[in-house]
Amino acid sequence: MAFYVSKSRRIFSGLNPKMGFLGTINPGSWSSYFTHNHASLSKYLRYPTTKSCKQPTLFTPHRFKSVRPDNQLDSMHSDNDAQVLNFPGGMVKFTSDLKFMSEFQEERIHCYRVLDDCGQPVSDEFVQIDEETAMKMYKYMVTLQTMDTIFYEAQRQGRISFYVTAIGEEAINIASAAALHMDDLVFPQYREAGVLLWRGFTLQEFANQCFGNKYDNGKGRQMPIHYGSNKHNYFTVASTVATQVPHAVGAAYSLKMDRRDACTITYFGDGGSSTGDFHAALNFAAVMEAPVIFFCRNNGWAISTPVMDQFRSDGIVVRGQAYGVRSIRVDGNDALAVYNAVRVARKMAISECRPILIEAITYRAGHHSTSDDSSKYRPVEEIEWWRVARDPVTRFRKWIEREGWWSAPAESEIRNDIRKQVLHVIQNAEKVEKPNVGEIFTDVYDVPPSNLIDQEKSLRETIERHPQDYPPDFPTS
Repeated sequence: MAFYVSKSRRIFSGLNPKMGFLGTINPGSWSSYFTHNHASLSKYLRYPTTKSCKQPTLFTPHRFKSVRPDNQLDSMHSDNDAQVLNFPGGMVKFTSDLKFMSEFQEERIHCYRVLDDCGQPVSDEFVQIDEETAMKMYKYMVTLQTMDTIFYEAQRQGRISFYVTAIGEEAINIASAAALHMDDLVFPQYREAGVLLWRGFTLQEFANQCFGNKYDNGKGRQMPIHYGSNKHNYFTVASTVATQVPHAVGAAYSLKMDRRDACTITYFGDGGSSTGDFHAALNFAAVMEAPVIFFCRNNGWAISTPVMDQFRSDGIVVRGQAYGVRSIRVDGNDALAVYNAVRVARKMAISECRPILIEAITYRAGHHSTSDDSSKYRPVEEIEWWRVARDPVTRFRKWIEREGWWSAPAESEIRNDIRKQVLHVIQNAEKVEKPNVGEIFTDVYDVPPSNLIDQEKSLRETIERHPQDYPPDFPTS
């Protein structure tokens, strides 16, 4: 652990290269930091703070300080007797050395992990989870994996029009969801079905949405896998990349104003971090001190664009420091590492009123979607190595087997049972009729405007004139 002292700002900046964590420590809390003895990730990440979301003020006092004209240039006693500029935001030290900041650090930010590839803990410095929680996590990881496999096959059979899998990213889905509370608001991308699964969304509800039948929450008006559920605080998925990121910040600020004991979390991929929405959201969150967790799934590919063609920086984690956001890099294929990181990030976001950035290193072991063939732009051997050697589900299973909580017979039983359940809900969803055509025009206006009424009338007339272009059981009344 290396610490750097800035006399002008009276702040200790800490960088733990083993954890990949970037943060600051107030000198007044220095002793309490070293006496913090939690045998968990919080030992490294939980820094004392002087502010809380539950305090009456919404901003820290320093944000309103200005610069006095008669005291803009102060002398600072040091070895070279340099001077500092009293500039808004903090003192800036002068130097006579013409030196540019390097575009790269000497060593890449390290990646936090708990389990190695064989499911063996690399240390005991993590929050232990009980058997019940571990079994639930594993069950849902297997369920997500099975659901993705069968729904993907259903699309290939022409039974649904589109699908996106989370193969290789099951730990990110389930472990992060397990570390959150139900009051926390989720702003997903399109590869976080497991978060919704953990929160209680049923397999039948997943099937209804993908088939767009009348029981679909979106009434058939969204593409498959664009789930949403008010009941589960899971905002509806949008196809547009990263638009959910600034939305999550705004919602987090609202939670802060209402003094809620909750935060928001938004998921996005490495491709999403290349959008303007990502950068605007990070700056917005840092300045407004919003309790939001930015969770980036760096899976190496934005469809067919590799990360080396997207940016030259050390991934996404270093961007947090640039915006003043506490950040960490995590092994996204390690369920325990993801769980620990999100658990501590949530606590800091709420208690300290701050945004947190998590970069999870993983790999998209499946195609981007059913419209993609990833073997056209990356080696098949690479895909298979990640799918087999670094499978997060297998790694977590090895750990629970070592704990004596799992066995081969239990594995066979749960996979057969889940497969039957998924096949059953698909058969049920196929039999349910589609929503009435009139549902296309509802849920926006309390009183539909004239142009919308005209459009509905025109659509119904078209269906009557060209019945051959529509299914015979198409509900129009």
